Amino acid sequence: MFKKHQIYKTDKYNMLTVEVQGKTIIVREISDQWGEECHTFLSRPEMLHWAENRFRQEDFVGNEEQLQAIMDGFRAV
Repeated sequence: MFKKHQIYKTDKYNMLTVEVQGKTIIVREISDQWGEECHTFLSRPEMLHWAENRFRQEDFVGNEEQLQAIMDGFRAV
């Protein structure tokens, strides 16, 4: 049994989910541009470090609320 968290979902081709399976954290990033990417982490700090590098402040200029919502989703995991 694992717990699934949805970080964001714009449609069935653009979403990001986090699955917690025991001590393992699996991030699934699905986009219509790149397909599905899976990232496996062994700790929450490792996942948050990845998220901070993946979702950078400069990529969300003018859309800071979206960045904040994404990061809040990761912190809630």
